[in-house]
Amino acid sequence: MSKIAAQHSFHHEVVHNAIDHHSLAVYHWPLPEADVKALVLLVHGLGEHMGRYQHVAFALQQAGYAVVGYDHVGHGLSSGKRGDTDTPDQLTDHLRHMVQEVKRLHPGRPTVLLGHSMGGLVVQRAAAADAMLADAVVMSSPALAAFTNGIQKLLLATLPKWLPHVRVNNGLRLEGLARDAQVVRDYKQDRLVHPMIATSLAAWIVQEGIQAVQHAEAWRVPSLLLYAGQDKLVNPQGSAEFAKRAPADMLQAHCFNVMYHEIFNDPEKQVVLQKLIAWLDNRYTGVQSH
Repeated sequence: MSKIAAQHSFHHEVVHNAIDHHSLAVYHWPLPEADVKALVLLVHGLGEHMGRYQHVAFALQQAGYAVVGYDHVGHGLSSGKRGDTDTPDQLTDHLRHMVQEVKRLHPGRPTVLLGHSMGGLVVQRAAAADAMLADAVVMSSPALAAFTNGIQKLLLATLPKWLPHVRVNNGLRLEGLARDAQVVRDYKQDRLVHPMIATSLAAWIVQEGIQAVQHAEAWRVPSLLLYAGQDKLVNPQGSAEFAKRAPADMLQAHCFNVMYHEIFNDPEKQVVLQKLIAWLDNRYTGVQSH
């Protein structure tokens, strides 16, 4: 992994990894090799960055999981126009690249993909195309269905063909992030957060979410689906439908009925983290060698 720049804080490291003509910011929360049960690769959502997942990474790290995350192109500390991608499949291409990078860090260890919101969709689409990409998948409030009205649907059907890189405000209702007002305030004040989305990326999210649900019966990756029942940012019906259609032996799903979109930031986040770690431990306890 090429280190163009590095900074250290809170027991994690940020380096930059070159891919295509971009530089992706990669975050490491390492463990001694003997203590590693599995490696978790975190994949964040639209407009945000991996720095917002420190508490998730720390919880996983303390439970015996080495953690790596990265900022998508056009997000956080990575290069690229904010909210834009060069090609429709760039996010899944970059995820595949990062999987290969992290597997070199802990050869032979299981790799788990954990994606939130748009990141959950990116993880789902990449794993649907290649069931051997990772050992397991966790989706947190994945963007499997969007809240779109008739006008938005019409625009998404036409604009990306003619003006794919035109960027507009993503229109997210920030009060719907979490029921914790401090989380919303911190998000609004975060200089690495941005509100932009290109028309092509918006169309990709809507179209790929539909594809994910329509082909859920073919899902072949052991998975945990955690989603918010009161989600105002992505339509939770997409997760409910995916859970209903996917093979029961491949997917364990849990809806947190009262929660808002960011289930790792809502007041009951510890319950979510406990459920996540219990599911991982059920798969990987005893994997580490001492």
